[in-house]
Amino acid sequence: MTTQPGRPRLLRELNDRAALQLLGSSGALTRTQVSEMTGLSKVTASHVLSRLEERGLVIEAGAQGGGRGPNAVLYELNPSCGHVIAIEVYQDTTTAVLADITGRPLAQTTVATDVSADPAAATHTIVQHLARTAKIDVAQVQACVIALPGVIDPATSRIHFCYDMPAWHGDVIEVLRRTLRLPVTIDNDVNLAAIAERMLGSASTARSFVLMWIGRGPGSAVMVGDQLLRGAAGAAGELGWMPVPGAAVSDGGFDRSRHEVGAAFQSLVGWRAVQELADSHHVAAENAAQSVAAAAGSARGAAFLDELARRVALGVASICAVLDPELVVLGSDVGSAGGDELAGRVQRAVAGMCLARPRVEASTIVDGPVVCGARLVAVQQARERVFF
Repeated sequence: MTTQPGRPRLLRELNDRAALQLLGSSGALTRTQVSEMTGLSKVTASHVLSRLEERGLVIEAGAQGGGRGPNAVLYELNPSCGHVIAIEVYQDTTTAVLADITGRPLAQTTVATDVSADPAAATHTIVQHLARTAKIDVAQVQACVIALPGVIDPATSRIHFCYDMPAWHGDVIEVLRRTLRLPVTIDNDVNLAAIAERMLGSASTARSFVLMWIGRGPGSAVMVGDQLLRGAAGAAGELGWMPVPGAAVSDGGFDRSRHEVGAAFQSLVGWRAVQELADSHHVAAENAAQSVAAAAGSARGAAFLDELARRVALGVASICAVLDPELVVLGSDVGSAGGDELAGRVQRAVAGMCLARPRVEASTIVDGPVVCGARLVAVQQARERVFF
C-alpha cells in the first residue's frame, strides 16, 4: 500500500480553517461547541484550538457556566492579530473606518473631500490619522478597501470613470499601494453596499437579488448566490446611462473623468430629479431623502411617491426582464427613507411592466452601507492573509 505524504498536514490545515471560519462567523465558542458545529471529534477540536492559540490566532474569552461540572472555557478570534481599513470616497465627504480582524470598529473619521487633491496623499493622511486614533502601527493593517462611485475594471482595477472626481481616474491603485505600503483594493460603492446587504441585510437569504441605488446617480448591483456580476469592464449596473422611455439619451459627448449625467435614467431618478419631483408635488424638504421620508409619512405625499415609484420601476423592470431576480432591494438613503411605502409601490409597478414578479423591499442597512461593505470585504481579505 502506498503512502500519501502531506496528508496529515493537509487535514490539520483544513481543520484549522474550519475552526477559524466558525469563530469568525459565530463569535466566542467552547471546545464542545466547536466540535459539534464543525463535525470534528472533541479531541481533534481541542488540538485545533490549542494549535491556534499557540499561533496567536485564538484567545480565551472567559467561561460559559450553567451546565454540570466546571465552567467551559470560551475561545474567540484574537482581535489584535490583524486590522483593516475601509474608506468610501464621494465628491463631498470621505468616511473611513479602522477595525480589528473581528470587524469591530476601533476608529472612524469623516472629512471633506478635496476633489483636486492627490488621492494617494489624501488617503495616506486618513490612514495615519486612523492608526494614531486606534493606537496601532500601520504595519498591522492587513487590508485596505476603498469604495468609489465609478467604473473600476475588475481585472486591472483601472478606474475608467468616477463621478466628478478627476483625480480618481486611471491607474491610481498602484500609486496608492506604493504610498500606503498596504494591500489596497478599489471597488464600486454600490457593489460593496450589495455585499453588506447580502451578509447583514434584507438579501441574506435570497438566491438572487438586485440592489437598486437611488443616489446622486442611480446605480445597481446584481448578485446571483454570492457572486457579483461586474461586467467585462466593470460597468454592469451603471443605470444612470440606461435609455428609458420618457428620458433623453446622451449622445456620448462628455468627459468621462468629470460628468454628471443629464439624460437617460438619471434624469428621472437622480437626486436632483427626485428633489424636483418632490418640489412639484409640494413635499420637498432639505434633500431628496428627507423629501421621500416626509412623503412616506403623509397622505399628501401619495401622488409624489406614486410617480417616483413609476420612475424607479422603469429601471427595475428593465433589469428584471433580463435577470428575473428573486428580490430587489431599494438602497441608499432615498430607498431606506421610502420604506415599505415606496417599496410596495415599486413592486406593484414592476408587476405591470414585465413578467417578472420580484419582491421589492427597502434596505435595512441605514448606517453607512457602503463603508460597511468595504469593511466586510477587508476583513475577509485580512483573514485570508493572517490565518491561511
